Amino acid sequence: MSMSNIARAAPVNAQSMSSMHPYTKYFPQRAEGDRLDVVPLLMAGLHGTSARPVVVFEGEAIDRAGMAARVGAMQGWFAAQGLVPGDRVAVMLGNSAAQVALIYALMLSGLVWVPVNTRLKGDGIEYLLGHAKPKLLIAEPAFADVLDAGVALAAQQPGHHGARVVRHWLSEVMTQACAYTGTLPTAADLTPASVLCIIYTSGTTGAPKGVLFTHRMMRIASEAALRVADAHDNDRLFLWEPLCHIGGAQMLLLPFLADLEMHVVERFSASRFWQQCAAAQATHLHYLGGILDILMQLPRDAQPAQNSLRVAWGAGVSASAWQATRERLQCALRECYGMTECSSFATLNEADMPGSIGHALPWLTLELLDDAGQPVPDGEPGEIVLSSDVEGVFLPGYLDNPEATAKALRDGKLFTGDSARRGADGSLVFIGRRTDSMRVRGENVSAWEIERVFARHPAVAACAAIGVSSDIGEQDVMLYVQFRDAQTLDWTVLAQWAADKLASYQRPRYYRATAHFETTPSERIRKHLLSRDTGEAWEMAATQSPERAGRRLPSPRR
Repeated sequence: MSMSNIARAAPVNAQSMSSMHPYTKYFPQRAEGDRLDVVPLLMAGLHGTSARPVVVFEGEAIDRAGMAARVGAMQGWFAAQGLVPGDRVAVMLGNSAAQVALIYALMLSGLVWVPVNTRLKGDGIEYLLGHAKPKLLIAEPAFADVLDAGVALAAQQPGHHGARVVRHWLSEVMTQACAYTGTLPTAADLTPASVLCIIYTSGTTGAPKGVLFTHRMMRIASEAALRVADAHDNDRLFLWEPLCHIGGAQMLLLPFLADLEMHVVERFSASRFWQQCAAAQATHLHYLGGILDILMQLPRDAQPAQNSLRVAWGAGVSASAWQATRERLQCALRECYGMTECSSFATLNEADMPGSIGHALPWLTLELLDDAGQPVPDGEPGEIVLSSDVEGVFLPGYLDNPEATAKALRDGKLFTGDSARRGADGSLVFIGRRTDSMRVRGENVSAWEIERVFARHPAVAACAAIGVSSDIGEQDVMLYVQFRDAQTLDWTVLAQWAADKLASYQRPRYYRATAHFETTPSERIRKHLLSRDTGEAWEMAATQSPERAGRRLPSPRR
């Protein structure tokens, strides 16, 4: 079966799948018949009796009845478009209450949600639309120009489907959905193995990979988020992450797993954060992508003397910054590690160990293996390899990419491509990617995505993107360029040429010229020989970088 067919199928019988799962062992708080699914949970939650709102968006509280009405109307609109379970719907939207309802409606209708990162530009959009082949695209007019550019590029590619995507603005969808007011939410005939969404991730070399993310994976990701965050009834979670990423999407089911509130804002804003936190009386903050670095750099008087936070959870606090961050936020830190392919979460540090990602979550077994597949000694780096006796924790595959699927899934195990080392006490320290990618403000960025753009410039003979240390977040991008025939080009001109072709987090911060590259016999650049020293590089000025100047961050992905 091709990956394309997997995205439309429910290949495992629901009853047989249920019998294979040790639910009560790992999720004892759930009822005996709970199959770790999304649709039954969502249906019950929308018709629940809790007085708490499902979501509070920028101060607007939406209760369960109100959300159910919005979801039912959206489902009515989907049906009127002729969409059936398994059809793909691309969504390029900023955070809003309407998008939350839209996502719930997609889940219940069995439509495959294809989130589009709102920071993507022409090349990235062209690739995604051509690869995912959605039947419909729902977006905002603010993205009209980049969508037009992406669709135009897609139209030039042989066999690409992107140009035929039917586009609707969200405001248009909401207006037309009013015709279906009074329609009750309904559940499509699905199993936990049905694909819920296709999440594109740039975790390795080459083109972005479409992770086939199932209903069971979303449910386990949500259960894990509840556990990692140590969230309970009466808590109030602050959600700033864009919903186009698993970091935000996995939190949308939490109000149905515990009697808590989700306080959602349009985007992360350092200047507004503490005011928003106080207004929400937020008890929990999810951190990724360097937001803690930015909060730590704020003047002391920009932060209240006391705040409501109880827990900050996420990834990226170094051992050296641990205590200062803890004291500044006045709350506990709970570090974790994970990736989209393993239902988002794999480990948790719940013991306040600075610099550690803790231990594997109960339903996972974690090994550290060398290149020969053998366990490494304590203290030595090894690839993180995961396995589980819970069926469906890992992705069934990558969309139309059997080679990448076979590389990641071997002998029932998930080979993550990430490295860590284990201490004598069994706790883990994350080291980084083994593959040719960078971690830039919460985004895994493939070097291939950057290099394919710059390679199109007529003055560029060859180029190589590498990750270098950053003062905010994990890494910045440095681009080495070999010019054609000893040409020279002003770096500002080259950077501006690429600005509308790359997402903000893909744009290099540093540029260096090189006369030639050392290559392998197969003509691959030996990147490990390239210096990571930025002292000799040209740096894009902060005033030329919108996200640095405005302190706005891209969305997270573990």
